Amino acid sequence: MGSRPDLKVDDEVGFIRFFHNLPAPSSDTVRIFDRGEYYTAHGEDATFIARTVYRTTSVLRQLGREPGLESVTLSVTVFRNFLREALFKLGKRIEIWQNSGRMNWKVGKQASPGNLQDIEEELGGQLDAAPIILAVKVSARASEARNVGVCFADASVRELGVSEFLDNDLYSNFESLLIQLGVKECLLPTDSTGKDVELNKLRVIADNCGCVVSQRGQSDFGTKDIDIDLSRLLRDDQAIGKLPQTDLKLAMGSAAALIKYLGVLSDATNHGQFQLYQHDLSQYMKLDASALKALNLMPGPRDGAKTMSLYGLLNHCKTPVGSRLLAQWLKQPLMSVEEIERRQQLVEAFVMDTELRQTMQEEHLRSIPDLYRLVKKFQRKAAGLEDVVRAYQVAIRLPGFLGTFEAVMDEQYKDPLEIEYISKIRRAADELSKLQEMVETTVDLDALENHEFIIKPDFDDGLKVIRKRLDKLKYDMEIEHRRVGKDLSQELDKKLFLENHRVHGWCFRLTRNEAGCIRNKKQYQECSTQKNGVFFTTSTLAALRREFDQLSENYNRTQSGLVNEVVGVAASYCPVIERLAGVLAHLDVIVSFAHVSVHAPTSYVRPKVHARGTGNTILKEARHPCMEMQDDVSFITNDVSLVRGESEFLIITGPNMGGKSTYIRQIGVIALMAQIGCFVPCSEAELTIFDSILARVGASDSQLKGVSTFMAEMLETANILKSATKESLIIIDELGRGTSTYDGFGLAWAISEHIVKEIGAFAMFATHFHELTALVETYPQVQNLHVVAHISEAEDGSKDRREVTLLYKVEPGVCDQSFGIHVAELVRFPEKVVNMAKRKADELEDFSGKHEQLNVEATKEDVETGSVLLKEVLVKWKEEVEGKGLSKQEQVEKMKALVADNPELLANPFFLRVKAL
Repeated sequence: MGSRPDLKVDDEVGFIRFFHNLPAPSSDTVRIFDRGEYYTAHGEDATFIARTVYRTTSVLRQLGREPGLESVTLSVTVFRNFLREALFKLGKRIEIWQNSGRMNWKVGKQASPGNLQDIEEELGGQLDAAPIILAVKVSARASEARNVGVCFADASVRELGVSEFLDNDLYSNFESLLIQLGVKECLLPTDSTGKDVELNKLRVIADNCGCVVSQRGQSDFGTKDIDIDLSRLLRDDQAIGKLPQTDLKLAMGSAAALIKYLGVLSDATNHGQFQLYQHDLSQYMKLDASALKALNLMPGPRDGAKTMSLYGLLNHCKTPVGSRLLAQWLKQPLMSVEEIERRQQLVEAFVMDTELRQTMQEEHLRSIPDLYRLVKKFQRKAAGLEDVVRAYQVAIRLPGFLGTFEAVMDEQYKDPLEIEYISKIRRAADELSKLQEMVETTVDLDALENHEFIIKPDFDDGLKVIRKRLDKLKYDMEIEHRRVGKDLSQELDKKLFLENHRVHGWCFRLTRNEAGCIRNKKQYQECSTQKNGVFFTTSTLAALRREFDQLSENYNRTQSGLVNEVVGVAASYCPVIERLAGVLAHLDVIVSFAHVSVHAPTSYVRPKVHARGTGNTILKEARHPCMEMQDDVSFITNDVSLVRGESEFLIITGPNMGGKSTYIRQIGVIALMAQIGCFVPCSEAELTIFDSILARVGASDSQLKGVSTFMAEMLETANILKSATKESLIIIDELGRGTSTYDGFGLAWAISEHIVKEIGAFAMFATHFHELTALVETYPQVQNLHVVAHISEAEDGSKDRREVTLLYKVEPGVCDQSFGIHVAELVRFPEKVVNMAKRKADELEDFSGKHEQLNVEATKEDVETGSVLLKEVLVKWKEEVEGKGLSKQEQVEKMKALVADNPELLANPFFLRVKAL
């Protein structure tokens, strides 16, 4: 954590009084006070930070007299780490209070998971995905249908998206929209009564999708001033009266609330800069929150290895804009065969050409900064000369990209690469050539080596004079450096350094081992001791430093007008840089797909994709891409066949841990990978396009939200039944386990039958209800599969010590037994418990078998006939065994033989009941 700053407050009593008089914040808001060199938090916030950041309350200090105000300090680095944790993982809001003298504290900056504008500098651009914030307004009718209107924005890009659509009473379209956009924060109208069922449903869905919910007054969602607001925000070419989006009344209400919440109108730099577009929900595959978890799309809090999630596996992007685009693509699988094939062909170009792929990753993309963040700095008038130089460094790298592309020899890839990348990069290079020229003419590029960003001295006579004097001072400092080195007998630039320190300016630094040589020598004044050594100065250097600082200030004052001009000109290139950012992000993701496809344990293949509603899904030697990457896993491949009319509904039975879940989930993962344009982990693959992947798997965290496992299971299943179409892919991993066996089986059967008969979607159902496999007798499109386990009996033939080996192979047919006790053995249950379980299982098996036979109906006549036949057999048996000295076993065998030779007796119902007993 580094050393924590000491707690120093000038007017403790005044600050404590001020703090206690502040209105109480909302429960998810953390207040932090900016003290210049460090930050503080107080009261409950201090305790929260102590536990979250420092993992101990021993760091808390008291301000004032007993009982005092609990306080904690944070260095700049710790503060920034806390911001990331609080906003992205804990979904908190942050208020940063700043003091403009004599206890005049005001909120200087505010942030929430979907609105990071104020603190972009503090976060340093480390975002996994764009922070999307969305406002929603609904109009619920008495009928099933709901009208939903949304407006959303990524505050770092000047765009507003709107959408209006019909939804069912479970709001499954709204849920898939939150996932498609990767929404981090959701604005809802306030529920003043606390009884609004519709708002409550929306809140639960937002919560399930990991969004922070913010409530705003109903009046904020009014559309009275929206036309005026939009006319100020939107670009001139978007005339309000002609925009079709403004007819979407609910979406416009949401837009009004979002514009107010983000405060974009109060910043004049936003005026005339925004664009409005309409989001079409149906252009992407729909995913629900359960599918997101089932397919492990994004990293979870407990994922250790990077490759545990699909995002972690596929993210070999070299740029921040690329990583963010990948996260977006994963949640927006394509529905158009043409678009998918366009991406596939680009991936193939980089798969086939190793040199092209490696050069792009290692040389070109690696050196591209976060271009969207750079543009944002220019737009907010927060950019300086350093940002101009960054834009310049991107511009001068573009010919390198073009040169690498020109080396591509294969004709079939030339055109796709030309259309998608080469022509766009060439255009950007041409447009940025003037920026390049301006920077080379005005900026002192040699000074960059010292990390100085200054205007060339030759550019202005005043600057030239100051620069000469600065160079002379620098030369005098070098002389003093050599003199001190000689006096202290220390080697220059190995033990004794001349450095420009952030706080102390130009001074000397000795390594900590050598620091003893200046102790007790009055001519050397120590400045500070840090990890990398002891900083000190001499009276000569101090005088030179003062003059140097003064002249540097003059230089900056003289050049500031020129700097503003240069920054202003560079800012006019923002649209070009933004377009280029989109092209390079696309390139980065495609190259990343190619890298993963080639470097997998077994290379991925390009799948054949059929248009919606046509073709089948047939995968040869399919693998789960994340599972095969785990250490010590030798993955067993399996074929998959989903064919219309033959195998639409797959029922998979088999032992626990046998691979049922992996099998059904890998099909979902492969379908999604195919629809984002990536290659897939198979030896051959053809897939139909799915309009949605709907899943029902494990309900691990529902209990924390006060919902029983069974209730969560039913809610998820209801969502599937209401949302699925004939073109959906349904994945069900166990169902009906949270209730009695009979109820559970009844539900599983009814749900399966409904999917087969009414919906007709492709579905996979992993189950322990072996009775479900009887569906195959009624419906030809149902197929039974099972995961194979090899059973070897013990040498003495006893059932107790049989060995079970899980083979993870999926084959047609039904699994005829369960292996629960075997799993208990695997996890080292006490032997007594295992043996008791086996005994009880055998007893139940015998009992159920007898029970079935006892149910055979016997008439009075059957009893009389059976009694006579049985008496005859017993008499005969007595004659054959009496006095023959036969063992007990031999006597039993004799009886069995006599019964077996008497078909009339075997067919008698009365005898069957006696035999069972």
